[in-house]
Amino acid sequence: MKAETIIGPVSIVEKPERPYLGIRFETPFGGMFAVATKALKELRGWSKANALAAQGPYFLRYYHCDMASIMEVEAGLLTDAPRAGAGSIKPGTLPQGRYATLVYRGNGLRGNQALMQWAKENGVAFEPLVAGQAESYTSRYEAYLTDYRIEPRKLLWDVELSIKIADA
Repeated sequence: MKAETIIGPVSIVEKPERPYLGIRFETPFGGMFAVATKALKELRGWSKANALAAQGPYFLRYYHCDMASIMEVEAGLLTDAPRAGAGSIKPGTLPQGRYATLVYRGNGLRGNQALMQWAKENGVAFEPLVAGQAESYTSRYEAYLTDYRIEPRKLLWDVELSIKIADA
């Protein structure tokens, strides 16, 4: 069964600051998803062992997204309140602010391209983590809305892509 790529409309939404626990890593784009999957499994195992119920979906946060170089990424789990981590699992927060967001299923590259194209066509700038650096984001993440225990095929997951908009 071939998964169809479905890309929802873009919305601009105000999001509150949200605490999470995450594992941050650097990796080349080639092989990134294997590293991300390993980090997500470690985070899921730790949260289960510590009886930490998820307060939101697991996600990947992208700090630097240069696919020709090194990606800086964090696998995360939203929590109901700030919590202490352990070892490679560290606390963090997704910042409050206005986000451009869409939900896609299937090809993640196409979902990301659709949001970038929308931003270009609408004159929307995203808030950089490092001013002047291309593909640098204060908050860009893909939240996995589909429960991996129910649907193991990633191409059939609904994924919310959100990127923080720069303040005017």
